[in-house]
Amino acid sequence: MKEYIKFFWLAFFMIIINELNAQDVYRLWEGEKIPYYIENNLEEYEKESWGAMCSFDITEPTLTIYKAQGKNSHKAVIIIPGGGYSVVAIHHEGYDLAKVLSENGITAAVLKYRLPNPKSSDQPHKVPIADSRRALKLFRKMVNKYGFDKDKVGVLGFSAGSHLATVTSLWKSEDKNENPNFSALIYGVTDLDSVNLKWLEDDLYYRKLTDDEIKKNTLLNLVSNETPPAFLVHSYDDKTCNVKESTLYAEKLYQHNVPVEMHIFPKGGHGFGMGRKKDGTDQWVRLFINWLKREI
Repeated sequence: MKEYIKFFWLAFFMIIINELNAQDVYRLWEGEKIPYYIENNLEEYEKESWGAMCSFDITEPTLTIYKAQGKNSHKAVIIIPGGGYSVVAIHHEGYDLAKVLSENGITAAVLKYRLPNPKSSDQPHKVPIADSRRALKLFRKMVNKYGFDKDKVGVLGFSAGSHLATVTSLWKSEDKNENPNFSALIYGVTDLDSVNLKWLEDDLYYRKLTDDEIKKNTLLNLVSNETPPAFLVHSYDDKTCNVKESTLYAEKLYQHNVPVEMHIFPKGGHGFGMGRKKDGTDQWVRLFINWLKREI
């Protein structure tokens, strides 16, 4: 009888834990025509890349929502994982962070966005921004279900996802529901130097940029006093995205009196996700939670 009671309570607590950790998955373009889509034979799959499990060949974007637990801060954030626009680091730069944020009273949603690919899109460079804007608009329709303030919804991106978060913040949509109220940019890209120009042409546009597109992608020149507040994280020894990507953006925000907080670690490299104890980069998540609850 005792064993049965122990089994009962164990099963009960497992159900409760599963309920707390449950998440809802929504197809981003459910019931609507997917923009810039062409028929293809691609099939999404996961495998390890750069030391982490990543998603490849994404053509069906989704938004996975983790409801705020405990005391709800009424703040919400869409997490945009990185991957150079060739993969999406959906776990260590997505789901893992969403779980922690939800445990701290923040509604978190992970965007699995379509990858720009000429095999699946007639205008690949427009695919990621279309998905990020759609995610913000769809997310804001769920305020009653998840209990957050629609005017306190931001984007948090890593690396290429940070570039997308920055573009989403600076390329203002005429629909205000598609614009974020804040951004968090983790080892991201903001400067259009020759290296980044080549990256955009090779992995996002799949062609040379026009003069107008170069102007539009010179993101630092687009910062104004209407740019959303930002939280930035980088490491000095990042050899993939130089630390100047964050320092230059932070300086532009400061010049325009836009609230900004930045944390630079001496070591950490690139792609550290939620961080590591050995180099101190694991501090940034707690710092971000504090900033979000304090400033937004």
